[in-house]
Amino acid sequence: MLKKLVSCLLLAILLALPAFAAEKRVLVFGDSLSAGFGIALKDSWPSLLGQRLAEQGSGFAVANASISGETTAGGRTRFSSTLSRFKPKVVILALGANDGLRGLPVAAMKENLQVMVRQARQQGARVLLVGMRLPPNYGPHYTQDFEAAFRDLARSEKTSLLPFLLEPIALDSTAYQADGLHPTAAAQPKIVDHVWAALKPLLG
Repeated sequence: MLKKLVSCLLLAILLALPAFAAEKRVLVFGDSLSAGFGIALKDSWPSLLGQRLAEQGSGFAVANASISGETTAGGRTRFSSTLSRFKPKVVILALGANDGLRGLPVAAMKENLQVMVRQARQQGARVLLVGMRLPPNYGPHYTQDFEAAFRDLARSEKTSLLPFLLEPIALDSTAYQADGLHPTAAAQPKIVDHVWAALKPLLG
C-alpha cells in the first residue's frame, strides 16, 4: 500500500513539472520594436528569444506584451494588470522610443519607467531596462537627456541596463524596413544576441 502511494506521489510530481516550468516567464514589455512590426511574429526577437530559452532547457518561456505605438504612459496604465496576468520572473522593459520620437518630456518618461521598475520588483521580478537612442535631428540637448534618463534610472534603481536595443544594427541601413525605423526579419537574430548577453545573468 505504501509502495503504491509513493509511486502515485512520484507520478504526480513528474506530471506537475511542466506546469511549474511554465510558470517561469520572461515578460517582454515594449513597443513596435519588440512587437514584430512589419514582419511575421515568429521572426521577431522576442519569439527568437523564446526559442533559445526552450532549446537550452532553461525552464523559461517568453510572454510578449509589446504593443506598436506604445509610450511609457500607455505602458504604465496596463503594466500592473500585465504583471498579474503573467507573473514573470524577469521583465524586459523596452519602452521609451515613442516618447522620444514624439518629443515628450523626458522627466515624465523617466517617472513612468521608474514606476514600472518598482512594480515589477514588488512582485519579485528581476528587471532588464532597455534603453534607446534618437536621431540627431531632435537636437543635442533633448537627445542627451533622453539617453541619460535610462542610465540614471538604472543606476538609481540598481537594475540591469541594456543601453541601446538596436546597437548591433544601428549603422546598417540594410537592416531596416522601408520606414527606416523598424528592423527587418533578417536583423532580428542580431538583436536577440544583443539582448541575450544582458538577460542571461538574470536567469540564474
